[in-house]
Amino acid sequence: MPDDSLAALVRASAQRLAEAGVPDPLVDAELLAGHVLGRRRGEVQAALIRGDALDEADAARLDALVARRAAREPLQHITGTAPFRHLELAVGPGVFVPRPETETVVQFAIDALLSSPEPDPIGVDLGTGSGAIALAMATEVPHARIFAAELSADAFPWAQRNTAGVTNLTLVNDDLAHAFAELDGTASVVISNPPYVPDAAIPRDPEVRLFDPAMALYGGEDGLDIVRVLSTRALGLLRGGGTLVIEHGELQGEEIRRLLDADGWRATATHHDLTLRDRATTAVRP
Repeated sequence: MPDDSLAALVRASAQRLAEAGVPDPLVDAELLAGHVLGRRRGEVQAALIRGDALDEADAARLDALVARRAAREPLQHITGTAPFRHLELAVGPGVFVPRPETETVVQFAIDALLSSPEPDPIGVDLGTGSGAIALAMATEVPHARIFAAELSADAFPWAQRNTAGVTNLTLVNDDLAHAFAELDGTASVVISNPPYVPDAAIPRDPEVRLFDPAMALYGGEDGLDIVRVLSTRALGLLRGGGTLVIEHGELQGEEIRRLLDADGWRATATHHDLTLRDRATTAVRP
């Protein structure tokens, strides 16, 4: 008689994902089971210990979701959500899935907004994608006014969905090179997670290579084409003493500092993520 216990099905799912090369297969198996059952991962783990069973319909749903994940479709596309700091964002095809390392990058912008002397400091997120960075700033610094721009026709609806009803956040469908001309000289913070992968550096992970939109990944021959545009646009947006925050690849910090120094920025500095890799560069507008 087949074992219909949740524990047995999760074990089998994790084994299947491991054989497909999925990182953290047990975590994903538990999260997929939680998605089927409408439960959080901790509740799934409690159910495993209790020896709960899964009915035939739910077992079939889990099997279908595991097959998608084994084909390396991103977990977040399957569940339709991605965690980001205290948020749960809607994501799917056409939008870049926010990464845990960006949670540390946005802290630089949040800290700058919190320390800004203005009663209602302005923060600008250029190339907002799902809206993750802008929404984190808006909700964690509620006295700030946040402005976010996204050019992609595929990503913009996801940002609209995630930021709907947030009264201190303005979202526009526009190019980062031209967005928010009315704010020039007033922003306290400009932040961006621009496309920074060099065109020839095809990502190894199938989840990135096959599912993340190319528009959010590739930044020209050296990966810094959009960073150059961002440097110029941020100089226009920021007031004197305002802060620029740029997320980038682990080998790009030195070149980005050179680029920003040449454009006249001050106090350029590159910062590590939690894995001690270069992840963000900050600068101050003169």
